[in-house]
Amino acid sequence: MRGFLFIASAAVFSFAVILSSAALAETGEPAVTDQPVAKKTPKVSAKKASKTKPDKNQYWLLNPVPLDQLRAFSTDRPPKANVPYTVDAGHFQYETDLVNFTHQVAGSVHTDTLLAPNPTFKVGVSNNVDVEINPSFAGVHSFDTAAATSSTLWGIGDTFLRSKINLWGNDGGDTAAALIPYVKAPTAPLGIGNGAVEGGLIGPLAVNLPNSLVLLLVPEVDVLKDSADDGRHGSYVLDVNLSREVIKNVTAYVELWSDYNADPTQKATLMSADVAVAWVFLPNVQVDFGANIGLTSATPAIQLFAGLSQRF
Repeated sequence: MRGFLFIASAAVFSFAVILSSAALAETGEPAVTDQPVAKKTPKVSAKKASKTKPDKNQYWLLNPVPLDQLRAFSTDRPPKANVPYTVDAGHFQYETDLVNFTHQVAGSVHTDTLLAPNPTFKVGVSNNVDVEINPSFAGVHSFDTAAATSSTLWGIGDTFLRSKINLWGNDGGDTAAALIPYVKAPTAPLGIGNGAVEGGLIGPLAVNLPNSLVLLLVPEVDVLKDSADDGRHGSYVLDVNLSREVIKNVTAYVELWSDYNADPTQKATLMSADVAVAWVFLPNVQVDFGANIGLTSATPAIQLFAGLSQRF
């Protein structure tokens, strides 16, 4: 019953934000395309540069970037890869799973995890920096086919705090890069989370390729709690993502994701092949869906999701 209530809440939430976005569209906000990629910038002379590319470093949290100077709407979803682009100074953006379902099998134990919703809220602090917070609500159902036992937990998930710092390419160019340090606050009960403060650093790099393809290379290093004690170990992630706008405002993604978890007592290699599609159906509003398919026994067998993003 609780799962139904939270999924219903997510549906009401999505309907409300779609109505609000329609109102935004009527105000004359410029339409943008969903290209979370390093945009190609036409070459201009130094004399004309100041006119064609305004200086946006003057803007900050309390002095927002004007609507006609906003960069292309980009999100860190739907794939696992992060993009190197920040939210424009003084603007707000949310990106959320409306529903995210994961099924994992470990021996005779099957575990289903439902996130509904799973929002990330972002605020542009300066032209090249934003801050982000990701709380969630989670349900975890486990059942053991051998012992014929099961358990179900519902509760608040862990909370992730991040800052994205763009190094170059935020407003144009054939490449772009950023650093994303993060820390996880253990707000989830045991059984949903592990009760530990953890953190890491993500370093996305975007490269424009021929035929309108965009390559994202996203290395990540995490510092995680050992499963057997309070020690810490490393986890090393690499995400390789290719995307392309297939029709106007619709972008398709394919990626290969890997994670080597160096837990002293439970070392594991995780890999998945992922596909996703995103559609910007209103100015600054995106819907998406996708699937991640596990390629190793330690990886969840399947993950299915649908989401919504909007910029203000």
